[in-house]
Amino acid sequence: MKKLLSGVALAAATALALTGCGSTTSATSQPPTSATPQNITLWVAGGDTPKELRDYLKTTYNTKTGGTLTIEEQSWGDLATKLTTALPDANNTPDVVEVGNTQSPTFTNVGAFADITDMYKDLGGDKLLPSFVEVGKVDGKNYTLPYYFGSRYMFYRKDVYAAAGVTVPKTLDEFNATMKTITSTNPNKITDFSGFFIGGQDWRNGISWIFANGGDLAKKNGNQWVSTLSDANTIKGLTQLQELEMAASKAPKTAKDESPWLYINDSDQIVDANKAVTGTTSLAAATIMAPGWAHWSIGDLKDTKRVWNDGKFGIYPLPGNDGKPAPVFAGGSNIGISAASKKQAGARELMKIIFSADYQQMLGKNGLGPANSSYVSSLGDDEFAKTLIASASNSKLTPAAPGWAGVENSKKLEEFFSKVASGSDVKALAAEYDAILTPLLNAK
Repeated sequence: MKKLLSGVALAAATALALTGCGSTTSATSQPPTSATPQNITLWVAGGDTPKELRDYLKTTYNTKTGGTLTIEEQSWGDLATKLTTALPDANNTPDVVEVGNTQSPTFTNVGAFADITDMYKDLGGDKLLPSFVEVGKVDGKNYTLPYYFGSRYMFYRKDVYAAAGVTVPKTLDEFNATMKTITSTNPNKITDFSGFFIGGQDWRNGISWIFANGGDLAKKNGNQWVSTLSDANTIKGLTQLQELEMAASKAPKTAKDESPWLYINDSDQIVDANKAVTGTTSLAAATIMAPGWAHWSIGDLKDTKRVWNDGKFGIYPLPGNDGKPAPVFAGGSNIGISAASKKQAGARELMKIIFSADYQQMLGKNGLGPANSSYVSSLGDDEFAKTLIASASNSKLTPAAPGWAGVENSKKLEEFFSKVASGSDVKALAAEYDAILTPLLNAK
């Protein structure tokens, strides 16, 4: 699930704008109709939508419209480039597109998607995830809507915590202190052991400390977006994060959010960073922060072949300063209709199916957070579902600035957070990078 890692190249926005693939005026002020069945194409990103759900969409679409739905999977790494080429081309555009939530602002701001404001209430309205709805809006109109959500929480080794004499922390300060204690105690005497594994460039996890202290990466001031790394609350969060990284994480300062959950070690540790991070020796950790869907890689409660059933693993939401779940970065996707599609009627029928009660509940049963909050119970009632819902209850997205894709593509956040993790002066760094990021935020 790479949507948390994906950035849209700034060139994507430029190319789309120059080719005039659409506009942010109402592309569908009158709902289109079709007297004949329409054969349409849906692009899904990565393998996140299971075969069962794809088959349901194809069968249901055919039953309801008489048309054929073709589903094509695009890799997250290639998605932005392919969308830049395909969306402006009315003869080759996919009709409906899944797009990463951090990608949505760039494409919506250049008119890549059709106006579906008139469908908003029928597709879920206020029951849809507000933060995901917001990144799909321009000038108060809806262009993409949430497809599904995921959220990040902590995976930990119960036996290592017990050996270190600590329990699950209840506040963010307690979390930091607990990670330091586990690191210094190192009960299994492992070389390069971390109480908490977080890469120096891993800003997607690191921003949780900013959010938890009331800070943000950027805010809109009038018609302009402004980088807010120098905000007092942001500085407080960055300082807290820096202290944690320097005292409790042996992850390389150059490491990104490199999916450490894929490298679970059955013996004494969670992360075998020999595999997770190239060029290291024997990094290991008692705690990692990962999207909820990572448990499918670690093993679920019913899978006797995976390590979860040895009783050593546990999960909990990252606690905030107030004892409630911290505002973590929400993962997931949005979905919209290509403005250039000649098959608007068929595309709208597919959107109705995707946002139907049946499909929303199918998402939940497959471990993907339904876009419509009315159906979160479909996630189940096991510890994974409960923790996912709790961690998502206060989650946040990156700023919905038109130039956010340029920010991600520049890799300046990786650069900034790496320097923070290395112990550089936080206030001086924040001022330096505010000056760099503010122009990027407003670039279209």
